[in-house]
Amino acid sequence: MTIDALYDLYLKHPYVQTDTRQLRQGDMFFALKGPNFNANLLAEKALEAGASYAIVDEAPAGGDRARIILVDNVLDTLQALARHHRLQLRIPLLAITGSNGKTTSKELIHSVLSTTLITYTTQGNLNNHIGIPLTILRIGLDAQMAVVEMGANHIGEIAGYCTYALPTHGIITNTGKAHLEGFGSLEGVKKGKGELYDHLRQYDGMAFVMWDYEYLRDMSRGIPQVMTYGTMGTEDITGRVERNESFLEVAITKGASMPVLKTRLVGDYNLPNVLAAVAVGKHFHVSDDRIHDAIETYIPTNSRSQMIIRGTNQIILDAYNANPSSMVAAIENFARMDIQGKVLMLGGMKELGKDSVLEHQQLINLIERYSWQAVALVGGDFAHVSHPYVYLPDTNAAREWLQQRAFEHATILIKGSRGIAMENVLES
Repeated sequence: MTIDALYDLYLKHPYVQTDTRQLRQGDMFFALKGPNFNANLLAEKALEAGASYAIVDEAPAGGDRARIILVDNVLDTLQALARHHRLQLRIPLLAITGSNGKTTSKELIHSVLSTTLITYTTQGNLNNHIGIPLTILRIGLDAQMAVVEMGANHIGEIAGYCTYALPTHGIITNTGKAHLEGFGSLEGVKKGKGELYDHLRQYDGMAFVMWDYEYLRDMSRGIPQVMTYGTMGTEDITGRVERNESFLEVAITKGASMPVLKTRLVGDYNLPNVLAAVAVGKHFHVSDDRIHDAIETYIPTNSRSQMIIRGTNQIILDAYNANPSSMVAAIENFARMDIQGKVLMLGGMKELGKDSVLEHQQLINLIERYSWQAVALVGGDFAHVSHPYVYLPDTNAAREWLQQRAFEHATILIKGSRGIAMENVLES
């Protein structure tokens, strides 16, 4: 079946699913396979559950052949269908990548743009070679704007995403020590994330650039249109941290006229994310009042810079993911906060390859520079470094330790890599 013919079916059934557990009546089911699974074996089950069609690359022995579509490769077909749909959408598409802050930036930007434009965006963690085509296929024909998050852990991924997302605008939040196992080095991270800039440069796109970061200034050279944001006073949008206690407050000092932004985000490391949202809003003609209100009313609920009150304690839950760069930012921000009773609960960092033990030891060296009420290190390569703190092998042990300590009037920072799942420490 040609992509044109498949697209005609998609227009009649514009909901695509790759997980039989989430199927709804009329969805098109794409039977993906990988090293440890083969959804071709579930094609008939998907049809019985209400799927309109099942797209497979291994023909089943029986079943409803009229609703089974055989293709050479299901993943390639999914991506090609997404590209075909994207070509019908004559709208701006903003792609966001980076080592840290891309999801928070995406959520803030979506909140701002949605006040004025019909805006679709990445849901959850659909930011990879499967999630991005699914995100594109969920963009309605009524769309005026799309914001797509792009995650990557090796060179070539972002370039691949751009072939079917076709971004017209882009943001690289930063490049740091993330996924070093796949990228090989910090320079590898820059090269991999920089593939978004390469696309914008080639196709006359536009980049929103955090001008404080000299490496982003260098990486963005040659892009036809650049809008800058930062703290130095020379950018199109300039701002500063006004206050950083429980929540971050930001003053916009150039490029927009609005009162101090009283966010519900924790940490001054979120300043660039806020400034990016202001810059994008201004470029797409969102009024200053709407930008201000959208940022102030955004409340994180995804274990990113999230404040939780438990009894007399404040808990900063920033446990969706972690790498050396984000860990340093979180610890230093926490140390600067003018509060009493600071407790650190840090989970191990993943995907650091040969540098993992060294990076964990360097975090210990940083932690030792400050005074804490208590420090607990959980799992990962914290087991293989020298430190004077409590070590706990997993989140079950960490949860028991937290319950036994019964802190009062404390502020507790909980952070770690996704594989550690530090949010489980808070389960009752």
